[in-house]
Amino acid sequence: MPPIRFARAVLIVVVSSLVLATSAPAQRRGGGTPIPKATLTPHWLAGDTKFWYRNSLKRGTKEFVLVDAEKGTKGPAFDHAKLAAGLSRAAEKSFTGDKLPFDVITFEPDLKTVRFELSGKEWRCDLWTYECSLVVPSKQKSSDRQAVNEDASADDDAPFFEPEPQRGGRRGGGGIVPRDLPSPDGKWIAFVKDGNVNVRPKAGGDAVKLSTTGAEANTFGMLSWSRDGKAVVAFRIEPGDNKEVYLVQSSPPGGGRAVLQSRPYPLPGDKFTAYEPWVFDPAEKTATKLDVDRSDFGRPAVRWRKDGRHFTYEKVDRGHQRFRLIEVDSHTGKTRNLIDEKTNTFIWTAHAEAVGMPLVTWLTKTDELLYSSEKSGWRHLHLIDANTGQEKNDVTPGNFVVRGIDKIDEANRQLWFRGAGRDDGQDPYFVHYYRVNFDGTGLVALTPGNGTHTAQFSPMRKYLVDSFSRVDLPPEHELRSAADGKLICQLEKADVSDVRSTPPEVFVAKGRDGTTDIWGIICRPRNFDPTKKYPVIESIYAGPQGSPQGMAFTPKSYSANSRFRNLTDLGFVVVQMDGMGTAGRSKAFHDVCWKNLADAGFPDRILWHTAAAAKYPWYDATRVGIYGTSAGGQNAAGAVIFHGDFYKAAYAACGCHDNRMDKASWNEQWMGYPVGPQYSASSNIDNARKLTGKLFLVVGEMDHNVPPESTLRLVDALIKANKEFEFLMIPGMDHSNGGPYGTRRMLQFFVKHLMPN
Repeated sequence: MPPIRFARAVLIVVVSSLVLATSAPAQRRGGGTPIPKATLTPHWLAGDTKFWYRNSLKRGTKEFVLVDAEKGTKGPAFDHAKLAAGLSRAAEKSFTGDKLPFDVITFEPDLKTVRFELSGKEWRCDLWTYECSLVVPSKQKSSDRQAVNEDASADDDAPFFEPEPQRGGRRGGGGIVPRDLPSPDGKWIAFVKDGNVNVRPKAGGDAVKLSTTGAEANTFGMLSWSRDGKAVVAFRIEPGDNKEVYLVQSSPPGGGRAVLQSRPYPLPGDKFTAYEPWVFDPAEKTATKLDVDRSDFGRPAVRWRKDGRHFTYEKVDRGHQRFRLIEVDSHTGKTRNLIDEKTNTFIWTAHAEAVGMPLVTWLTKTDELLYSSEKSGWRHLHLIDANTGQEKNDVTPGNFVVRGIDKIDEANRQLWFRGAGRDDGQDPYFVHYYRVNFDGTGLVALTPGNGTHTAQFSPMRKYLVDSFSRVDLPPEHELRSAADGKLICQLEKADVSDVRSTPPEVFVAKGRDGTTDIWGIICRPRNFDPTKKYPVIESIYAGPQGSPQGMAFTPKSYSANSRFRNLTDLGFVVVQMDGMGTAGRSKAFHDVCWKNLADAGFPDRILWHTAAAAKYPWYDATRVGIYGTSAGGQNAAGAVIFHGDFYKAAYAACGCHDNRMDKASWNEQWMGYPVGPQYSASSNIDNARKLTGKLFLVVGEMDHNVPPESTLRLVDALIKANKEFEFLMIPGMDHSNGGPYGTRRMLQFFVKHLMPN
């Protein structure tokens, strides 16, 4: 065998041993021992001026630290050696100061005594004498010791009565219909019979039918009384298509015949369940159909105003280009829009978990609400007068993204929130903490350090422990003032002296417009030699809804693991980046995906690769592979279908290869409604004939997320186009990257097609 071919064969043989060495918790060394001082959890004492925390150190040792926030000082919470000696004497066991047998302590108010639990019993130690003793249990009932702050849990603005569907009810078109629903004033019982709304006096008497247009396939349901008991709201519900998708479990665990599974799964263009709102006056026996469009995306939720007469509900139009907060006068049936936003692209209303906040947040003490919107070009919070529907002001103005509400302080009319992209020179995805007045003035940055942050506030919000890191910076912890964000004292820095992995390099290049920064990371091969040339593998996920990291697919925080070790150990450079069309930046950055998911930021990605190759001679941009799962699987296959002149090989797992064949709620938001020719233009299936690179398709036969036929139809299209490719269907596998077997096959695939022959 020629030497080079033999070397590649050796690489393929060692692939199996690398598959199992690919994952471990982020703050552990090699997947085992935690990194010393990587995390810090403050335990605040009464008065909001002092707290303690525990440091996990090397070789299983630990220490307890006490911090005086007012003085800005820290030190040992006690003499660890003396406490260990005192406890050893009292417990008749041997303990050492660096391995005390407890993790949690409680200080008594004078800080002269500490308590802890050992073997299920409570102990106390006098910090003057270091004499330890068991605590004698009190005879006082535990219930007498519990202090309940009812005011703290009360919600003055909670709906008076918004019934949940009763389990004993029967199903209507949009869910379970409650049988009996009493009015808040105790006068009436509302119920649904034969698809129509009925009421009867609670004191006794004949029932009265209030509606006449209900039917078995268009029944009324979702009843809700006004707080004053003078009106009942209901929705006439017309069922959607409820079409199903099917899975065949070829190899059930118990053997025997294959098992067929089916479930409702709306696809783009399918008919959704529609909800038509009505209000009824039981005293006057009247029914009023509201002069509004039916809700045909999502089930509307009624929220009653404090006056007991008006209610609101949110309405998302099909296609996600209009959002309304509709207010209804339940006495007259008149409606008005408190919010009515329209856009030429999309309003992010579905699969918005990464946004970190609802579209509408009601204030409890005033007739105001906060509206989360990107109408300014950036996601911000806007203060709305709920009586007039007029916007008072933008609470969080600026060219950055609000990433979540941390606290609403109505008494001081201040908002504490998380944001990203406001700090020049920093990664625009880094999360920082801020405070601002309701009128948009007085913005205070609380976490200025260059990294992505997590803040832990003291109970009275006088101080915060700021923990931050980057992919190339181990975690650091600081104590800061919550008034102005000023540093009070450094607390800890993670001890990474035993970490042997090399952190990724952060790399930034200009996108297709020549001005926008595209942020990514480069992970170099093991035993890196800058005189050699290395093939490159890109890990991709260009789903516009964000990812488990929040808004960005590319990692932003530190990990002690060797990222992508299974690939870098084989001699690949591995990269990640977030191109245009993904979340977490401006609305314009995000809108690139609109009706064009095939774009996937590839023009930016290719420029990024080219810039990296221009800077580093060892970066071989003529041998670039790519892999991804789910939306990333669609992207990976699209790379060699639409950009096969650049990408040479792709591993695509469980991809949505045609957006007409995946969940409607996700695809209609990004690809538009109604279904049009843009779906075909972005389809890997319809464009299969364009494949020029090497392609490996993987799918699980039990994929409950993206129907497996999406991949199978791409296989069919490739066969009909007479294209060469590899295909693997894994029996029993759900939505996955292929598991250990699929990973091994992926590594072999890339070695075969990207390593020298």
